[in-house]
Amino acid sequence: MKKIVITGSNGLLGQSLLKLLLKEKNKYEVFGFSKGENRSGRTDFSYVSIDITNEENLKNTLYKIQPDAIINTAAMTQVDDCEIHKEACDVLNIDVVKWLKEASEIIHCHLIHLSTDFIFDGEKGFYKETDEPNPLSYYGMSKVKSEEILLQSTIDFTIIRTILVYGKVFDMSRTNIVLWVKEMLENGKEITIVNDQFRMPTFVDDLALSCKLAVDKKATGIFHISSTKLMSVFEIVQEIAKVFVLDSKLIKPTSSNILNQKAKRPPKTGFEVAKAKSVLGIKLQTFPEDLQRFKDILSLN
Repeated sequence: MKKIVITGSNGLLGQSLLKLLLKEKNKYEVFGFSKGENRSGRTDFSYVSIDITNEENLKNTLYKIQPDAIINTAAMTQVDDCEIHKEACDVLNIDVVKWLKEASEIIHCHLIHLSTDFIFDGEKGFYKETDEPNPLSYYGMSKVKSEEILLQSTIDFTIIRTILVYGKVFDMSRTNIVLWVKEMLENGKEITIVNDQFRMPTFVDDLALSCKLAVDKKATGIFHISSTKLMSVFEIVQEIAKVFVLDSKLIKPTSSNILNQKAKRPPKTGFEVAKAKSVLGIKLQTFPEDLQRFKDILSLN
């Protein structure tokens, strides 16, 4: 039995990981860390209500559990919020990672940490794991610093970078691009979408599976996980309308500079995912294919 701690177990990826790991209860003993009450709708794991920004409490709880692996899905990911609330961003995105690293050194456990395409400046797209980070936002910088903590450490670590994660779980505290677009168009509301930013969205089920495979295979280092076709955000939204058979005439294009957002976004990201396919053995496909899969899953629930 492997003991696995999931930080941020109430989140989209956290709940998806619970669902995946708890299919094999004979293999994993799962501990979910989150603030407040358990929102996963499940009681077949050990839920720990904890503020992970309390260093002493976090470390002591981990020392008691003695996990084999920690999957750190907790982060401040609202890009503009990070620009405004820099101190809060630093604590959750950098300090917590440092404390998890320090605890992992003592417990000798494998730390899997989630990162982002926003560590890159978006000048070229199709980034490899070895490409040099150059973040444009405070959020991106905080994630670079969190990666550096692990890259300079002696522990077994895995960094999984991802892009624009979407999916659906039991209790959603916030929405994501697919559910938001679907809801707006179903309600006949017009939406304005940028046509000059390019991404490869990630289905949360694939991201959860990549974390599980990293644990199972003890795969260390950096991995890129996303879909495989680079599309403008406008094209992504049009595809959502197409797959869910909604009115695409409600989708209006705009450019990034008109939005006047607090934080700068990289114009073109997207990942080279060959390493994840070969080392983790995960099958990654295009966003239209993933979206159809997501639609099929939604129709079953």
